[in-house]
Amino acid sequence: MTIIQIQQILREAVIAAAHSRFGVELEQVVAEIPPRTELGDLAFPVAFELAKKIKQATGEKKNPRELAEVLKAEIETIPAVACVEVAGAGYLNIFFDRAAFLSANAAADPLPNRALSTDPSSPKVCVEHTSVNPNKAAHIGHVRNSVLGDTFQRILKATGKRVEIQNYIDNTGVQVADVVVGFLFIENMNIDAIKDLDKELSDAGQTFDYYCWDLYARVGVEYQSNEALKEKRTEVLHLIEEGNNETAELADYVATRNVECIVDTMERLSIRYDLLPRESEILHLHFWDRAFEQMKQLGVIRYETEGKQAGCWVMPFEEHVGDADNETDKILVRSNGTVTYTGKDIAYQLWKLGILGLDFCYREFFKYPDGREVWITRSDETTETVHPPFGGGETIYNVIDTRQSYPQDIVRKGVAAISPERGEKASVHLSYEMVALSPAAAEELGFRLSDEDRKRPFIEMSGRKGLGVKADDLIDRLEANALAEVEVRHPDTPADEKRGIAHQIAVGALRYFLLKFTRNTVIVFDFKEALSFEGETGLFCQYSAVRANSIFRKLAEQDETVLDSRMDLVAMGSLADVFSSIDGNDIWSMAILASRLEETVEQAAMQNEPAILAKYTFTLAKAFNLFYHNHKIIAETDEIKRAVLVVVADIARRALTNALDTLGIEVPDKM
Repeated sequence: MTIIQIQQILREAVIAAAHSRFGVELEQVVAEIPPRTELGDLAFPVAFELAKKIKQATGEKKNPRELAEVLKAEIETIPAVACVEVAGAGYLNIFFDRAAFLSANAAADPLPNRALSTDPSSPKVCVEHTSVNPNKAAHIGHVRNSVLGDTFQRILKATGKRVEIQNYIDNTGVQVADVVVGFLFIENMNIDAIKDLDKELSDAGQTFDYYCWDLYARVGVEYQSNEALKEKRTEVLHLIEEGNNETAELADYVATRNVECIVDTMERLSIRYDLLPRESEILHLHFWDRAFEQMKQLGVIRYETEGKQAGCWVMPFEEHVGDADNETDKILVRSNGTVTYTGKDIAYQLWKLGILGLDFCYREFFKYPDGREVWITRSDETTETVHPPFGGGETIYNVIDTRQSYPQDIVRKGVAAISPERGEKASVHLSYEMVALSPAAAEELGFRLSDEDRKRPFIEMSGRKGLGVKADDLIDRLEANALAEVEVRHPDTPADEKRGIAHQIAVGALRYFLLKFTRNTVIVFDFKEALSFEGETGLFCQYSAVRANSIFRKLAEQDETVLDSRMDLVAMGSLADVFSSIDGNDIWSMAILASRLEETVEQAAMQNEPAILAKYTFTLAKAFNLFYHNHKIIAETDEIKRAVLVVVADIARRALTNALDTLGIEVPDKM
C-alpha cells in the first residue's frame, strides 16, 4: 500500500471509531507528518477535535488523551501499522510496518495516478498559460508565467487529470495595433514588404520577434511627441477588430509570425500547447454576442444612463461598490460599442467550460518533432480536418499575473452568474508576481547601470520602453555559462553531447529558480545563484539524481540489477533487523521521504502551488546526498542490509527523477 492508501484506511478507521464509540460524526481527519521518523510516520491530532464535538453534542468534557487511547486500540490492529503511541496531550503517533511497507513499495510507481491522464473518461481540466501579446519576443516575465503553467499542468496530469493546455492569442489588442502602426506609419511597409523583411531577417540568422521588440519600443517613444501617430492607434485597432481588410491582414501576419517565434522559444524550455485560441475568432464567431445576450436576459449586467459610465454596459457587484481604482474593470461594453478585455474573457471562459453553446473552427498550426500537434482557431468558419475535442473542462486554471486579480474576479463572478451550477469554483486564477533582475544579472545581459542602480536590490523591466530581457537571450546566456562549466568538468566529451548537457542544465536552472518561490513572491533573478551546484538550485537536484544513477551503472557493471535486490528482500526473510539496527532510522527516513512524492503532488495540486513540489524535490535531493555519503551501498558486506540499501536508493532515485520530470527538468547523463 502507498502512503496515501494507508492514510485513507486510517482515516476511515478513525471516523468509524468516533461514530461507534462516541456517536460523533467526523467530516475529516487531519494528518500531520512528525518532524522525525523516531516520533512516527504519521500523526493525528483528531482527539482534540473529537473532544470538542463531544462537548458540543453532550456538554460532557472529555480528556483528549483518554479519547486518543480509545482510538489507538481501534487502529493499531491495521496490518500496515506496526504500533501507535499516544503522545503529549493526545496526539496519535502512528508507526508503519517498515518491512511490509518496503516490500510492498519496492517496485511501485512513484506517481501511480498519472496513467489516468490519458484516459478519455478522466476528468478534463483546462490550463491557460503564456498568453503573450503577439507583438514581440517573449521576455523573462512571460517565462515565469509559462513555467508555472506548464509545471502545474504536469502536476495535474500526475494526479490523474486529463489536461488541455491553451495559450490565448490576443491578436486584436492594442499591443498588436501599436506594432502595426509602426510598420505602416514609421517603416512605411505594406504586407509584402514585411514578408520580404521577414525573409531577410531569417537569412541573416535574426528573428522577426526581435525586430518587432525594437519597433514596439520605437512606437512608444514616438507616441510621446506625436499625437497624430497616437491617433492612428485607434483607427488601426478598429480595422483589426473589424477584419476583412488590408490592415487586418497585415496584423494577422505580424501576430502569427510572432506566435510562431514564441512557440519556438517555449519549446526550448519543454513547454508545449494543445490549442492557440485567438481573440479575433471570439469576435468574428460571435462568442461575445452570445454571452452578451445571456447576461442581458439574466439581468447580471445593466446599461448605465448617467454618470461617468453613461452609455456603458457594466457588471455591478455589491462587494466592489466604492472601489474606484478598479471601476473600469466592471465595464464589459464601452460607450463607443467596443467590448473590453473582461467582456471577451467572460465569453471565452464560458466556452472553456463548455456552456457557451458555440465552438471555434480549427486548423493545424504546428507539429512538434515527436509528431504532437498544436491547433489554432480560424476565422473562415470551416475546419480543415478532424480535430481533437477542445474546451469543455470541469475546471479552468488561468495563469495571469497578480495585477489582473480584479478583472479575473469579475470574470469568475460573471461566469457564476450565468451558470450558478458551475459556480465560481470552476474558474481558478493562478496569480503570480513579477520577475526582476539582480544588478549583476542586468549587467551580464548588457544593461548599462548607474552607480545608484547597482545599489538597488533589483532592476525592474518595461517592455514598452524596451527595457526587458528577451527569453531567448536569457536561455542563450544560461546555456553559455553552463557549457563553460561542462567544458571544465568533461573536456573529452564530444561537443554535441556537451551542448546537450549544457542545455539540460540551463533549462533545469531556470525552471527551478522560477518555481522554488511561491507564486506571489517577487523573483529577483541572478545567474550565479541559479547556476550554483550548492544550495537550493536545479543543478543541485539534477546532480543528486545523476549521483543516484551512478550507483546503478556500477551495479550493471557487476551484472547486478535492482530486480536482483528486490528478489533478495523476499528470499532473505525478515527485514526487521535492518530497521532496528543503528542505521535503521536513517535508512527508513530515506525510504519514507522518497515515498511521499504522490502525497506531495496531490498537495501541490490542491493548493495550486508548484513551489510545494519544488521544495520537496530539493529536500529529497539533499536527503539522498546525505544517504549516499553515510552508506557505502555497493561495498556493504551484509547481504540483507545491502539489498535494503539498493532498494531504498532505487526508490529515492525514481522519486527524484519523477519529481524533476514533473517540474519539467531533465536528468543529464553526467554533470
